[in-house]
Amino acid sequence: MRTWRGIEEGLPRLLDMLTEEGVRGTFFTTGEVARRYPRAVQAIVDAGHELGCHGDTHRNFTTLTARESEDEIARASAALRAFGPVVSFRAPYLQFPAALVPILARHGYALDSSEGRHKRFRASVRMEHDVLRVPTSVTSSTLRWPHVPRDVLFVRLRAPVVLFVHPWEFVDLRRERLRFDCRFRTGDAALACARSAVRLFAARGATFAPMRECVDR
Repeated sequence: MRTWRGIEEGLPRLLDMLTEEGVRGTFFTTGEVARRYPRAVQAIVDAGHELGCHGDTHRNFTTLTARESEDEIARASAALRAFGPVVSFRAPYLQFPAALVPILARHGYALDSSEGRHKRFRASVRMEHDVLRVPTSVTSSTLRWPHVPRDVLFVRLRAPVVLFVHPWEFVDLRRERLRFDCRFRTGDAALACARSAVRLFAARGATFAPMRECVDR
């Protein structure tokens, strides 16, 4: 299923929740979204969030040649940087060959968050080719787990904790023909789960910051 309901319906709900909770995040966005929905992208920037790059057309970089990958990053960078500085990158599907990291450096990226600790347990924060690589802590559907097992896991995550969601998760997709992990507890339940996760970490004294601030730290 390929729709734009995540941008049209889910994104405004996410932005409102983050504003209400006083949290700034990083929105990894494709160049295609920037071209189709410039007002939505401007709303992200106007709300004080970081705009990051998520490729141009959400293609899987493991299926592309080096030249195709560079073209994909160049097109996305041009579209996104019309809205302001863009220095953070995350590949679709959290799949980005290490051999492509120098391409990010050539295009002015300082941070890459294309690895997931749930996929590669030994993934760590490190510098590669002048790019800071900061892995995500868990996959997005983890935020929609029942709060007891989820919170037990969350309090054991090692810093920096990097959580992520997709705007489409805040659209009710429970009756769609999708994988179970893509449709369970979507819509209102997902929004409540994201809010409770923010509050859990806030209660534990966490500091919330866009990904780019990891570079300065």
